[in-house]
Amino acid sequence: MLSGLARLGLEVKDLAASRSFYEDRLGLVPTHVDDESQVHYDIGPTDNERSTNSAGSDRGTALVLRRPTSRPRGGVHTHYAFATSRAAYPRWQSRLAALDPVAFSFGSSESLYVYDPAGNCVEIGGFLDDHAADESAANGQSPDAPPLSGIFEVVLEVTDLERAEDRYRRLGFEVVDRGEDRRRVRLSGPVDLELWEPQLGIADGRGGLHVDLAFRTADADAVVEAGGPWAAGPMAVEGGRRVVDDDGHVLTFLDERS
Repeated sequence: MLSGLARLGLEVKDLAASRSFYEDRLGLVPTHVDDESQVHYDIGPTDNERSTNSAGSDRGTALVLRRPTSRPRGGVHTHYAFATSRAAYPRWQSRLAALDPVAFSFGSSESLYVYDPAGNCVEIGGFLDDHAADESAANGQSPDAPPLSGIFEVVLEVTDLERAEDRYRRLGFEVVDRGEDRRRVRLSGPVDLELWEPQLGIADGRGGLHVDLAFRTADADAVVEAGGPWAAGPMAVEGGRRVVDDDGHVLTFLDERS
């Protein structure tokens, strides 16, 4: 139903400080700057997106930093994750050492957690094969930066876990894990979504509030119907439809041919 994550929007108050983090620390190269109110970075697709067999599956994700001057504002204190390769992971440890990252092992993968100047918890997870990550090095990053390949996880804060899980399952996501305390659930789709009731996770990360997510789909109207009813919308936007869920997260469904 959903073929790829087209956009993750983050709210920032100090655009210059946030740009310094993403460009100097992570090596991202801006693709578009809009009147000093927002900046776009294009990140390559993850393995999840490559495996969808969709026309839109190789297009990757736009990471958008946005000052809160319009809607959608972008998410606040959003916890999300970039993918990298096992081989590149030690280089990220060195590159981010000055930020005192939190390191965590999941057994089959390793992750580093740092915070951007706006308070978003940024994870870099090392588990992709080298070929996939190396291909992304030329896609949206400066040559000196270790490779990143797509955004593979976004965490949303929800007030009613059962209700939120039901909605996202109707959008085509599948449950792959639950927290031991039953206050969080992990869903797999074109991007992994973690739905958290209010809590602190690894590195004191929190689920994002009013997160701005855009997905590609072959039929935006069908997706809107499958996930409804919505707290607000649907409204027509360029290339698709936009809705707001019960927790205030803004979801845009874009025609993958646009």
